[in-house]
Amino acid sequence: MHSQRSHNFRTRGLKSLNSSQAIIVGFLLLIFTGAVLLTLPVSRAGEGHASFDDALFTSVSASCVTGLVVQDTGTYWSAFGQLIILILIQIGGLGIITMAIAIVLFSGRKISLVERNMMADSINAPYLSGILRITRFILLFTAIVEGAGAVSLMTVFIPRFGAARGIWYAVFHSVSAFCNAGFDLMGRESGKFSSLTAFTDSPVVNITIMALIVIGGIGFVTWNDMITKGPHFSRYRMQTKTVLIMTLSLIVIPAIYFYVCEYGGEAMPTRILASFFQSVTTRTAGFNTTDLTKLSEAGIFIFIVLMLIGGSPGSTAGGMKTTTVAVLFSQMLSVFRRSDSTPLFRRRIDEETTRKASALLLMYIFLFSLSAIIISRVEGIPMLTCLFETASAVGTVGLTLGITPGLHAVSRILLMLLMYAGRVGGLTLIYATLSNNHSTGKLPLEQITVG
Repeated sequence: MHSQRSHNFRTRGLKSLNSSQAIIVGFLLLIFTGAVLLTLPVSRAGEGHASFDDALFTSVSASCVTGLVVQDTGTYWSAFGQLIILILIQIGGLGIITMAIAIVLFSGRKISLVERNMMADSINAPYLSGILRITRFILLFTAIVEGAGAVSLMTVFIPRFGAARGIWYAVFHSVSAFCNAGFDLMGRESGKFSSLTAFTDSPVVNITIMALIVIGGIGFVTWNDMITKGPHFSRYRMQTKTVLIMTLSLIVIPAIYFYVCEYGGEAMPTRILASFFQSVTTRTAGFNTTDLTKLSEAGIFIFIVLMLIGGSPGSTAGGMKTTTVAVLFSQMLSVFRRSDSTPLFRRRIDEETTRKASALLLMYIFLFSLSAIIISRVEGIPMLTCLFETASAVGTVGLTLGITPGLHAVSRILLMLLMYAGRVGGLTLIYATLSNNHSTGKLPLEQITVG
């Protein structure tokens, strides 16, 4: 998620932290602040207050823009509690460092070089120059897109739910979709944990939510490149081209499968909407317009793969990222061709990037597989169902086959750890703890046979 640099900074009264450590600590502070606020009696719709366990899980899920919940958001939390969740989603989606830099910008204080470096790390910017302009672009772009999404949703929600509730629902779901969070408030309208199943055949809701998910998941640096250079694909940076091609492929190809194999019993318009919506939402968004428990095992497996891939670098989405998969695929082809380099769009990928991509793949597979094994043994739940849940957590997706609310403490803790690791980035966690353990020496070379 974050490119790693060893830029240290000092704050008053605090020890020196590098940018990775600042991101980790910032998210922890956000999570625990949100959990405390959600335990207040005013945050719960019913009598009493939420348990700290439920509040912590909800805060982790919202801050890490995942969408897995143990209590239905629309019925369990009050308007104040829903507002806290929305704020956590917005901060978590844009990133701790982005929000901190935004506050500094609005205060009029000069941004230091160290803070610029941290901002570049947090959004995976390839260069430091113009980072403040990109920060302003992110804030303005977010406001415009979320505002437009809310207005579009209002045309459906206000006639259906009334003015006040319709406006609130539109704003909440627009922010949740753009930040790829997947939290919804429809439990009060169509049943607990129902997500957007009441709008399966609504073109406005489906298209608006899909557009918000894709726009948020492409990445701010990618959008900045496209807007700056206009509709000239050949002039885009290699990363922008890779993101666009991978995003299009990962939407269209799975949608064709869902259309042919999963939703054959639906009417044509609904079948098309459902196929594309499920293909888009698996990319770390977490909304669903159909009952996921009715998917075939093949469909569930495809969901798992798409959830692990996730969105693109520097976006509101999680997962391994589209560029990671593109690099791995290109590396595989280069091995087949016995080529010494890994090419993408007539450019050569450096060796460090390919090593990181391989490490990310193995790390994600290890995390979600081991966690699924533990949950399956603890809960007595089929392995495929557990793999779906853990992939959803580590990919910060939020889709579920319905087991999350009934999980025991050990399983919930595992899901929280996966959501946290998926949002801050596995490599960020590793670099934060091993940042000073660089190995500069080289061991003797010896061959080993693989394959």
